[in-house]
Amino acid sequence: MSLNRLIADLEKHQHAPTELWDPPYCGEIPIHIASNGDWFYQGSQIKRSALVKLFASVLVVEDGEYFLITPAEKVKITVEDTPFVVVDWRQLEENGQQLLLLTTNIGDTLVLSSEHSLTMKNGVPYIVMQRGLTARVHRNVFYQWVSHAESRTVDGQEQWYLSSAGETFVLGNVE
Repeated sequence: MSLNRLIADLEKHQHAPTELWDPPYCGEIPIHIASNGDWFYQGSQIKRSALVKLFASVLVVEDGEYFLITPAEKVKITVEDTPFVVVDWRQLEENGQQLLLLTTNIGDTLVLSSEHSLTMKNGVPYIVMQRGLTARVHRNVFYQWVSHAESRTVDGQEQWYLSSAGETFVLGNVE
């Protein structure tokens, strides 16, 4: 089995074909996503995970602003930091390839790879998801990664890094 096929089999995320829709903008609605990944409507937490997953399936980001898009309308929502959080991970090995399988707060799974890469912003790790969306890596997951990371020296600077899907992702420099 090829690495790309394996990754496709492992990843699970459902998103509506929003790129095919061009609905009119209908204003802003009082949906807010907190930095911990909790979704709120008019200040009350949305506790039904099926409803959160439904909203997430039509979530898009355009120029740093977030919208829910259906074939009939496009509405703006607010997002405190990023809409998703990586809350769990596990290491797999397939045909000598190491893969890090990540799980988000809404149950999406993805492989840390060139398509879903790790980026650091002000010392905080984020994962690039589909359609330009991102997921912040939960602090507990990051600490687990640090204890799992390998170290190497690049240009005289020691770095911590992870390997997954044939790629290397730098977590930070060793101080």
